[in-house]
Amino acid sequence: MKPVAALLAIFLTLSGIHQYEIDRSVGNTSFFKGEVLSYKIHYGFINAATATMTISDELHQIEGSNCYKIEVYGRSVGMFDLFLRIRDTWGTYLDSSALVTRKFYRKIEEGKYRKHEIVEFDQDSNIARVRTFDKKKKLWKPIEVFDTPEYVQDLVSGYYYLRTFDFSSLQEGDFIKIAAFFDDEVYDFSIRFDGRETIKTKLGKIRSLALTPVMPENKLFDGENSIKVWLSDDINKVPLKIRANMFVGAVEVDITDFKKGIM
Repeated sequence: MKPVAALLAIFLTLSGIHQYEIDRSVGNTSFFKGEVLSYKIHYGFINAATATMTISDELHQIEGSNCYKIEVYGRSVGMFDLFLRIRDTWGTYLDSSALVTRKFYRKIEEGKYRKHEIVEFDQDSNIARVRTFDKKKKLWKPIEVFDTPEYVQDLVSGYYYLRTFDFSSLQEGDFIKIAAFFDDEVYDFSIRFDGRETIKTKLGKIRSLALTPVMPENKLFDGENSIKVWLSDDINKVPLKIRANMFVGAVEVDITDFKKGIM
């Protein structure tokens, strides 16, 4: 995976924490319908890509549940677009009450690589049904079924669920445990809470929550503490910045605009 494409994926991977019963209502005052977040992605001194995260203006019905439809779109820009054309769309239907995923989809275009998949989550039976499109045969492959943990999140839904977490209960150095289903596997991650910092953004100086996802050993990122994330230290917990040190150089994601949603 190319560096910017990888960071677009990381941008989506801060996922689910502390599980709740599916028939319970999880309090949410952090995001609402119509919210739009905009970002620029820099690879060294190069403005390499943009990303937007949008919550639809209306709730959608999935298996009888009211859901937020959340869509993330990333694309390469400028000179970088000439070397690696990226047009990625990731989406989720997030149960507006229980804040668990009901359905996830992604359509990936990165250079010559293509992937289109839909994942339906049965939160009662703890399974995920995966459909993948075969671009050569131009048809959908047979559905594959995978076991999942209780109340598992996808990469987008869990990211929004994280924003509802009460960080006042954490001490510096505490860890948040994560379980997410991605690429036909369940991944368990840890995110370390590093305290509070004030950072400069295009939106001004903002008090933030500093987090470090602990990365497993891999060929892309330079060490287990190679990624740092900052969320706004307020009721919205908006992702403000991501910094990643890769073996091929540093990549940063910076917020450029924030449109607050309506309850």
